[in-house]
Amino acid sequence: MGQIEVRRSARRTRTVSARREGGRTIVMIPASMNEREERRAVAEMVARLDARDQRRSVARSDTALEERAARLAALYVPEAPAPASVRWVTNQNTRWGSCTPEDRTIRLSHRLREMPDHVVDAVLVHELAHLVVAGHGRDFEAIVKRFHRMDEAMGFLEGATWQQRRDS
Repeated sequence: MGQIEVRRSARRTRTVSARREGGRTIVMIPASMNEREERRAVAEMVARLDARDQRRSVARSDTALEERAARLAALYVPEAPAPASVRWVTNQNTRWGSCTPEDRTIRLSHRLREMPDHVVDAVLVHELAHLVVAGHGRDFEAIVKRFHRMDEAMGFLEGATWQQRRDS
């Protein structure tokens, strides 16, 4: 487990919250909490985050990704042939995903694993659309626009890309 940072706030009166930032767990607690309450709250919040991370890692397996792609294809790209494989990869640091229509393989960057579900879904729909249309022209756009949160997800990814460039 990484470093735990506890932040006390005078404005916070009852609620406790936590988040992960890189290798750190940040727990926000009311300033009025005593040490015993703090230890209990920190342990509870770390356990919750660990459980969430565990659920996500199972939900973000290659098998789960293939099943997810099949559901999305049926809903948004029914004309696409079934992908031969859909998997997470760690060698895509400038792309979110890729598709090779010739062998029907779809690969998603491991960087998407921590992103919201609708963002992962949008990238999957984008790559599934490439099984039908190779380029990014009008026919391609007509397919990807079927996913109702595509614009929102693309905005999210633009922000993530901007942040990544800023941090590097």
